[in-house]
Amino acid sequence: MPAAAELSTFNRSDALARLESEEFDVLVIGGGITGVGVALDAVSRGLRTALVERDDFSSGTSSKSSKLAHGGLRYLQQREFGLVYEALYERTVMLRNAPHLVRKLPFLIPLLSRDGLINPKISRALGSALWMYDLTGGARIGKLHKRISKSEALEHMPTLREANLSGAYIYYDAQVDDSRLTLTVARTAAEFGAAIANHTKVVSLNKDSSGQVSGATVEADGRQFEIKARAVVNAAGVWSDSIRAMDEGKDPHSIRPAKGIHITVPWSKVRNDIAAIIPVPMDKRSIFVVPWGEHTYVGTTDTDYEGDIDDPQCTPEDISYCIDAMNLVMSEKISESDVTAVWAGLRPLISGGTVGNKTTDLSRKHGVSTSDGGVTTITGGKLTTYRRMSADTVDRVADRLGINAKSRTKKVPLFGAEGDHGSDEHLAGRFGSASREVAAIASSDPALAEPLVEGLPYSRAEAVYAVRFEMAQSLSDVLERRTRSRILARDASLAAAHSTASIIGAELGWDLSREQAEVSAYQASIEHERSVGGLPAAATDNGFGA
Repeated sequence: MPAAAELSTFNRSDALARLESEEFDVLVIGGGITGVGVALDAVSRGLRTALVERDDFSSGTSSKSSKLAHGGLRYLQQREFGLVYEALYERTVMLRNAPHLVRKLPFLIPLLSRDGLINPKISRALGSALWMYDLTGGARIGKLHKRISKSEALEHMPTLREANLSGAYIYYDAQVDDSRLTLTVARTAAEFGAAIANHTKVVSLNKDSSGQVSGATVEADGRQFEIKARAVVNAAGVWSDSIRAMDEGKDPHSIRPAKGIHITVPWSKVRNDIAAIIPVPMDKRSIFVVPWGEHTYVGTTDTDYEGDIDDPQCTPEDISYCIDAMNLVMSEKISESDVTAVWAGLRPLISGGTVGNKTTDLSRKHGVSTSDGGVTTITGGKLTTYRRMSADTVDRVADRLGINAKSRTKKVPLFGAEGDHGSDEHLAGRFGSASREVAAIASSDPALAEPLVEGLPYSRAEAVYAVRFEMAQSLSDVLERRTRSRILARDASLAAAHSTASIIGAELGWDLSREQAEVSAYQASIEHERSVGGLPAAATDNGFGA
């Protein structure tokens, strides 16, 4: 990355002007983790690169994952050894290239039974699986799994039902804020020279006289214009079939969406100092229980989804699934009234990869294809393997364009990774070396050093920084993705909606009616989520209601 990076390189107005006036080697459609990864891989090889996202960066699947950089222990059961090896290798790359964002995280696997005596065969089988995980690449994190006693397990998660616990295993993976990772990859691509803009929708694909794609017509801020590009990459995730339909004239039905949901509860209800994997006897799956500051999130589910892909929601059944699974193993029960937030996302699984009838049986491998019209589509995959997916995609594009340039991203530090991260642990863990700019904003006005949302660690300065330097354009951009307020404390974030809209409105030049419209839209979204999920009018969190 250029040594003297300018903050202004990630400026939407400048990017829109470039998109309209310049010609590009490749236009990437989609601002999720795969799309921004493709943009970084392409521009770091020297390709003139553009990217557009119709909503906000990571507004789809890439903000709604389990927020883990992991190999996927369960994929060993499906004999997906290559996928596990690849994911564990990429986890190592993420830890090296983004040490400010990706953190090692121990996982507890409790050995549970009805009478407190675990079946020796089950224990040995689990131990063997963990050895295989370590040997496949898990040990690259610097630690091997280990068996611990019942008392040690309770030290890590004292709410486990003691009578059913006989011991536990601990193994190691990593945690990452998916939205922040996506945004940081986008900023890194911009530092290399990519023209990147969110809230810019593709209206149509353009083709030359021979039927080959030559760019796209997009709409931004109520105005349409053409982007000229020699190649187009479709990285639209669960929406990729709609882009393919623009190109091919029909819907290929290549994506089988699988819904995954999570719930958030106060950390005090679980008191786990490390993550845990809890078995779910109802369907022989397991769920993650992951601490995140003063909260713990629980998930995920894996179910077929046939609804509106623009509006996946948590149903009462989804929420009960997570609560019931927790209550089977916990001595202290949790209930719907303890749920402070929920989120639902869709995995863009490849429908042709079926090895069974359930979405849990669909492979998490990725696929790259190029149409007769020259549009390259990337589908499938996992958050952890985004870099490898991106490299494979750009390899295909480079071959088509006759460009001999290899991927460099194995050794490209992400924005903020290098330099002094400062002494503020919260800011350093979100911004790395850019934390000094956030701190400077907070120092410029004592009011901006105040909390953005009561009970959460984010400051008002972070909202200002999000608008000035992270392309935040809406209230949801700030409260859902630049900060994770909504998925930690839904009602507290709503209580802060007016003040947050005022802060970012001053930066964006909003009038009072626009501020109110943003607040109303945010409130309507939360009320819709609450209604579909059958959640109480106000969750027990910081004393705030709607």
